[in-house]
Amino acid sequence: MPADVETFDLLGVHVSVLDLDKAARLIIGMVQKKSRGYVCVAPVSTIVDARRSPGYRDIINKASLVTPDGMPVVWYGRARGFKDVKRTYGPDLMLKLCDVGQAVGLRHFFYGGTPAVCDKVVKFLKAQFPGISIVGTMSPPYMEKAELLSPETAEEINRAEPDIVWVGLGSPKQDYWMSLNQEVLKAPVVVGIGAAFDFHAGIKPQAPLWMQRSGLEWLFRLCSEPQRLWKRYLIGNVLFLWWVLQDLCFKTKKSR
Repeated sequence: MPADVETFDLLGVHVSVLDLDKAARLIIGMVQKKSRGYVCVAPVSTIVDARRSPGYRDIINKASLVTPDGMPVVWYGRARGFKDVKRTYGPDLMLKLCDVGQAVGLRHFFYGGTPAVCDKVVKFLKAQFPGISIVGTMSPPYMEKAELLSPETAEEINRAEPDIVWVGLGSPKQDYWMSLNQEVLKAPVVVGIGAAFDFHAGIKPQAPLWMQRSGLEWLFRLCSEPQRLWKRYLIGNVLFLWWVLQDLCFKTKKSR
């Protein structure tokens, strides 16, 4: 993790104290220094999965940055005294780096989604950022769990010489994938951004800003995809609140 990044502990996950501008600046710095690392986004669901699995928590904590992707994560950080922490949402981080990266010539590669989704993402980004450098896309076959890239596939990505590889496999799979493949990829930075491909391709709707800012994005997504997401949000959110309350009570007793 970059030396100048503070973190706070949330149920064992070391969340970076960030906002969009700082995250983009740090990632560009990693590219310029050619330091190899990966970036995880951490909404509530990631915190819950990490609490359940020590192995997964270790993968998250080895990331160069762990962004506070959800508002409850931000609120917890602020309650712990880190007033500068702001939501650093994966889809917004992607747009931010595509924008500011134009000035420094960042080279982007997109891994994940279907060929149609990748095409729509590229068209959208080129329309939004005419100076963007997109050096490749790849739509992998469906995988049950994270898999090591074949030498041929890794070489194809490396041959494109990207500065950032954006990985849209969904969590927790994309985090396992980044940990597994960072050594075979030469790109300085690999970033897992969940459903950002689908959002920017217009395949899935994004919650209105007022819902994002009030911590209700989970409700919007649950209503959009109830069969797929009900366990993540209904069970996961209850577990998160229970564990956080336990944690806060323990810290209060310990400080007395």
